[in-house]
Amino acid sequence: MRPSGRELNEMRAVSIETDFTKHAEGSALIRMGDTHVLCTATIEDRVPPFIKGSGLGWVTAEYGMLPRATNTRMRREAASGKQGGRTVEIQRLIGRSLRAGVDRVALGERQITVDCDVLQADGGTRCASITGGWIALKLAVNKLMKAGDVVSDPLTDPVAAISCGIYAGQPVLDLDYPEDSEAGVDGNFIMTGTKQLIEVQMSAEGSTYSRDQMNALLDLAEKGVSELVTAQKAATS
Repeated sequence: MRPSGRELNEMRAVSIETDFTKHAEGSALIRMGDTHVLCTATIEDRVPPFIKGSGLGWVTAEYGMLPRATNTRMRREAASGKQGGRTVEIQRLIGRSLRAGVDRVALGERQITVDCDVLQADGGTRCASITGGWIALKLAVNKLMKAGDVVSDPLTDPVAAISCGIYAGQPVLDLDYPEDSEAGVDGNFIMTGTKQLIEVQMSAEGSTYSRDQMNALLDLAEKGVSELVTAQKAATS
């Protein structure tokens, strides 16, 4: 039995509130159980120097957690003067995951920055950030298309992410914190809407896993991503 009482292949409840903020070109508050992430997308008529003049667009991301997103207060990274290694790794993951679903030629020479701020954490914050980040990105792109600044939709395929792991010897979908902290194997799966893999982050925690177990987790991940993509499309249609 999972701590939450969910079935092995059952995700946490997912809800998405779009246009959550007033000023961003695209915004969404995504809730996956008790993990809540605010995602905003900002359009800028500039690109990083390394692609300037290429005609290619760019999508990047930033990630952060509020001090009381967890059980105890975390010090703001700005107060220490630098980002932690975990933060840098996660925001790079978000950026490259979202870019995998973007036609950068169609986007044109402009940059969209997706900010993901964790309001409340209960496991799977990077996955929720990628899933909600795509929604914010889609809403921003819709505004570009409506204004005629972009002719064809540069988002070639939805991008979503979900965690899976081996908990109490069983493969389970969408780990919350109690499961994540005790899982023998923990993985994050980033995929497109057409089930193409973008990235898999998987590791054993004091245990090992077999090829068959990995295949079982991939099957669960496909199911979870499919459900998330359905929710993404409903939120942005």
